[in-house]
Amino acid sequence: MAIIDVVRFDGLRNRDWLVYKFPSDELVYGTRLIVQQGQVAILVRGGAIADMFSPGAYTLTSENLPILKALVNLPYGGRTPFSVEVYFINTLVKLDVHWGTSDPIQLIDPKYHVKLRVRAFGQMGMRIVDAKEFFSQLVGAIPFGDLVKIDKINEYYRGILVIKVKAAIAGAIIEAKISALDISTQLEAISAKVKEQISSSFLTYGMTVVNFFIESINFPDEDFAQINKLLEDRAAFEIMGEERYLTKRALDVYEGAANNKGGTAGAFVAGGLGLGAALNLGAAMQKRVGNPLDPGKSAFCTTCGAKLPPKAKFCAECGTKVVAVSAFCECGAKLSKTAKFCPECGKKVGGETNEPGQGDPT
Repeated sequence: MAIIDVVRFDGLRNRDWLVYKFPSDELVYGTRLIVQQGQVAILVRGGAIADMFSPGAYTLTSENLPILKALVNLPYGGRTPFSVEVYFINTLVKLDVHWGTSDPIQLIDPKYHVKLRVRAFGQMGMRIVDAKEFFSQLVGAIPFGDLVKIDKINEYYRGILVIKVKAAIAGAIIEAKISALDISTQLEAISAKVKEQISSSFLTYGMTVVNFFIESINFPDEDFAQINKLLEDRAAFEIMGEERYLTKRALDVYEGAANNKGGTAGAFVAGGLGLGAALNLGAAMQKRVGNPLDPGKSAFCTTCGAKLPPKAKFCAECGTKVVAVSAFCECGAKLSKTAKFCPECGKKVGGETNEPGQGDPT
């Protein structure tokens, strides 16, 4: 049996290593152990950690390695052999883990209330702060003389990281009520929040999170299209006013029905309900649904479309006299206050009008 006088590992030039197992476990009483800067040495006997040594030079005796007290045998002249595995761990290197969510995070936009499929990617840096805990949690059976490179550890951590990051990102977005349209301006704040949440989890592996960055959070184009459609509808409503907007919506429904003659909508047209029913639908929408974006009601000039202030008698833009129109026939046609018969269907006007008011609410 060869006597191992010195146990040491000088590392790799590129520093691409995290754990190295010394080629032999046959040491003797008095063997020299040299631990370089940026390393710790862990001695393992019988599958359990016997001791750990920080940077420095040591002579392995019963004074610094208590397990030797029961092994000293005088016939060997004080050079009693013993079996112990020696692992060197790199505490200087920083692990840079690049991560990304292969599957999207499903959540509801807190502002627009549409379903979002969130994808994110970024980078995280870690360093070993508790070598014993790191060794106990992650280091398995390593052949003698072999080493564990950083990439192998990164792969393990990447899986753990993505699981925790997905939950943390979703929680940060919901808690802060960050909309999809605003999220690109909040990446730094979300990154800090996620780092805070995952740091405690990685301490259980003997690691500290040095930095954490979310480089991008993105969504499929279809998700953004839903939000853009809501914004377009809101802008149209504010520009056109309530009645014109609802009438346009009714006409859109009618047009869609006419172009889809083979389906249920086509049957709607084929049944003779036609344009009058579509306009009547717009009136019913105005009466029952109201304005989902602006609870107030507006009056507009029938000539130039300018918005009229309350109780206006003439349009401030074109000078047209304001005519009071405030009722609708059952067919959807507008009625003036003096009308006795509907100008569209000829039905006699009777009873109270539906929406008394001033000006043209178109």
